[in-house]
Amino acid sequence: MVARNLTAADATELAALVRSREVSPVEVVQAHLDRVAAVNPRLNAVVTLAAEQALAAARHAEAAVMAGAGLGPLHGVPFTVKDSLDTADVPTLRGSPLFAGRVPRTDATSVARMKRAGAILLAKTNLPEFAFWTETDNLLTGRTNNPWDLARTPGGSSGGESAAIAAGMSPIGIGSDVAISVRGPSAHTGIAALKPTHGRIPATGHWPEVPRRFWNIGPMARSVRDVALGYAIMAGPDGIDGYAASPGDLDAGLGPDPARQVRVGVMTEPGFGPVAAEVAGTVEAAAHALRDLGCAVEPVRIPVLEASDGVALSAALFGAEIKPEFQRVAADRPGPLFWTGEAVLGRPDVAADAYVRAHQAVERLKDAMAAYFARHDVLLCPVTPIPAPPHGLPEFVIDGRTVPARHILSATVPFNLTGLPAMTVRFGTSREGLPIGVQLVSRAFAESTILGLAARLEAVRGIEDVHPPL
Repeated sequence: MVARNLTAADATELAALVRSREVSPVEVVQAHLDRVAAVNPRLNAVVTLAAEQALAAARHAEAAVMAGAGLGPLHGVPFTVKDSLDTADVPTLRGSPLFAGRVPRTDATSVARMKRAGAILLAKTNLPEFAFWTETDNLLTGRTNNPWDLARTPGGSSGGESAAIAAGMSPIGIGSDVAISVRGPSAHTGIAALKPTHGRIPATGHWPEVPRRFWNIGPMARSVRDVALGYAIMAGPDGIDGYAASPGDLDAGLGPDPARQVRVGVMTEPGFGPVAAEVAGTVEAAAHALRDLGCAVEPVRIPVLEASDGVALSAALFGAEIKPEFQRVAADRPGPLFWTGEAVLGRPDVAADAYVRAHQAVERLKDAMAAYFARHDVLLCPVTPIPAPPHGLPEFVIDGRTVPARHILSATVPFNLTGLPAMTVRFGTSREGLPIGVQLVSRAFAESTILGLAARLEAVRGIEDVHPPL
């Protein structure tokens, strides 16, 4: 296969090619290094390239193939990692001058598990400072551009990861998500991602550690089957992260019981505030496709969700914890901060009664979602209210209504607050040629249900346009 074809293949196909000796791990890694050299200067998605280590690991992987050794499910396949997750002997800079030169001694649990599956660490990818904004930019490693339109953002905080995968620099990677951060960037760049049930994948080795009860580690890839494979590899308790506990068997398949009809509710407005017509139309098109596939599909309302401002709730809950953490880091490691870090430090302290009210509102939201999932298996909704916006906009105009930039979180943050699994898959294209994704949400620990429906939507739409026209 030529280098272009190797960088267009998904991780599952690459692993099969390596296992059958049709290509060598060295060829696969070198093809992706060549792709990074060709497109990263325009994107700035990769911020640390582990080329020597990756090639050495590829040669070792090739020797194992030739010796007939047992091979892991991703043997010889390169992967990338968001720069908020520790990687042994490879810099983890967290998007801030405060951590310039920092090289961890150990891998994050998710990284270690990918390596044990045979995957080869290729590079670290960009993020906003401290992983706390919806666009990927910082003072240390700069701004990342969207491969579909360089004037637009790939989102945040896993924006470097989404851009790298969409552009063919990596077939599969690891992101993290506290409010939008694997799903929004994936929607903006046309790839797939899963935010599992909270605790399914340990957050050990991720920073910030707070608020850990809302942080999620998730796989990102160009195909749903790769997302499912990455999830199966990384999920399960590690004996360190106290939230990482999974009841029963891991739900890592690609679909629910085929003998039972899947019940799908569909919601755009008013549940998530203003949503652009082409995004709402894409959700409706996905609903029609699921109906044609035999699902029971109906429009739904969730009044508590409509009445709750998830963005404001997250600001109260997250702000009470991240401000002291950022203050500690800034005191321990003096240096310049990007405007996002300065904004966190400049926020007023959250009053105790406001913090308690926010917690109580989240409890009501959890109850409402439990009642919803007593009647339905899946919620189909937008990922973001608009396709990828231009860099740095303080507000958006959606069908004549002006909303602040933080509105981009409105359809994703409720499922961080409730801890429910949510899947993003592309299903449309905007008038300007930008990807539009849809979001599938299920009850806790039912990842296979949304992975299965996402795979079926992917099959309906097809996975053409694997690479943006760079």
